[in-house]
Amino acid sequence: MTDQYIEAVSINWDRIDRNSYLRDIEALRELQSIQFHKPVTFFVGENGTGKSTMLEAIAVAMGFNPEGGSKNYRFSTYDSHSELYDALRVAKGICKPGWGYFLRAESFYNVATMEMEYADAVHPSQRFHEKSHGESFLEIAQTQLKPHGLYFLDEPEAALSPQRQLALLVELDRCSKEESQFIIVTHSPILLGLPGADILSFDDGRVHQVEYEDTESYQVTEMFINHREHLLSKLLGSDTEAKLQM
Repeated sequence: MTDQYIEAVSINWDRIDRNSYLRDIEALRELQSIQFHKPVTFFVGENGTGKSTMLEAIAVAMGFNPEGGSKNYRFSTYDSHSELYDALRVAKGICKPGWGYFLRAESFYNVATMEMEYADAVHPSQRFHEKSHGESFLEIAQTQLKPHGLYFLDEPEAALSPQRQLALLVELDRCSKEESQFIIVTHSPILLGLPGADILSFDDGRVHQVEYEDTESYQVTEMFINHREHLLSKLLGSDTEAKLQM
């Protein structure tokens, strides 16, 4: 038993079609369950390993719109979510979240459009389309991330500069200390540095816990920063290192 709103999810594979593409995702096809022990859990891994598919399925199973937004958002521009959500069993904690939000980079434009349509005199629009993508993302974090909430974030760093990723990191830390729970898909070594978070990797054909320094996001970034000239010379040609030193 944990203090999280979502304590675990398990998959009933009998509810998934035998020909479903989900059975071809190596990290998922043998997966039976995922446990959540910390206020913040990161999903990491290479593209195509199933981490966003799993995040979306959990969010939809918890009543969120597949394209994002709060639970009040009910629209669909393209029905692309997988059948995985219907096969999930969610083990919930004894407390219910007071608020929640599903933020995903790839469909944020659609959410921003619907936010304007849903606006009224009591709930004026934040007019996201009039701001940069990064400004809108950060404003979502500052206005929608509240104490006692349940949040799903899918690659939030996609629109954020390094400085604004640090600002988001502060918001994650603040809310997680105020009884909020986050499940986040990210490639950002900045966000992954949040102290006390669990990191679950979908690489190597299985879902398993890893340390920060063992994530590919950290290792590739560290290699590039500390060995930039040598790495670029190997990738781009033998004369690159000499050009960088000129």
